Amino acid sequence: MRISVVTAVMNGCATLPAMLESLSAQGHLDVEHIVQDGGSTDGTLAYLQAHGHRNMMLESCPDTGIYDAINHGIQRTTGEVIGLLHADDQLVDADVFAWVAKALEDPAIDGVYGDLQYVARNDPSRVIRHWKAGAYSAALLRRGWMPPHPTLYLRREVFIRAGLYDTSFRIAGDYDGMLRFLTQGQVRLAYIPKVMVRMKMGGASNKSFAHMIRKSREDYRAIRRHGVGGIRTLVAKNLSKLPQFISRGQV
Repeated sequence: MRISVVTAVMNGCATLPAMLESLSAQGHLDVEHIVQDGGSTDGTLAYLQAHGHRNMMLESCPDTGIYDAINHGIQRTTGEVIGLLHADDQLVDADVFAWVAKALEDPAIDGVYGDLQYVARNDPSRVIRHWKAGAYSAALLRRGWMPPHPTLYLRREVFIRAGLYDTSFRIAGDYDGMLRFLTQGQVRLAYIPKVMVRMKMGGASNKSFAHMIRKSREDYRAIRRHGVGGIRTLVAKNLSKLPQFISRGQV
């Protein structure tokens, strides 16, 4: 089972080493790394060319935003299974892809996801937020539930059937995409009850108050678009994050 890992990056040289190390450490060897660079100027391209994954395909060109870059990356993949791993992310175990491949041996399963930890940008050993996703059921969508996007691996057929990410979203395109996969696409997900990815805090959705407001507006648009609720769903989605800051787990 070939797993295609898509990395959309723009000036990510500072965090690339840890991500690439975790990717290269995977015991599952049938992996391709599709890197979609937006025109980095900080040494990202040189670092990737010198230290990139053994099966890396690198393209650098302008894009209109993160979801445009991700879509271009997905279109370049050849694997049966597709997931995302960006410069701020790190696979937590050398067997993560083995877990994914094992779960997808079941032909009735379209995709898998697991748990996620957010860690301090200046101290990756310090867990800020521990996202224990739990098993999926359709009823949870109205409570604002979603699988942690950085842990989500989907069969290629899901994107053929349900489409790529909507680039009219600037921050919440992942939430909109997942709602579409789970409603219109009728995707059947398996839950891996383990932390799969650690992600550094400070991404686009939480780097400023203005970004958080825009994120909420885009979340609400996605909720209404896919018929999974309204303002109560949005409130529940935001409130569900609070316990994640209390039960942080361990690195």
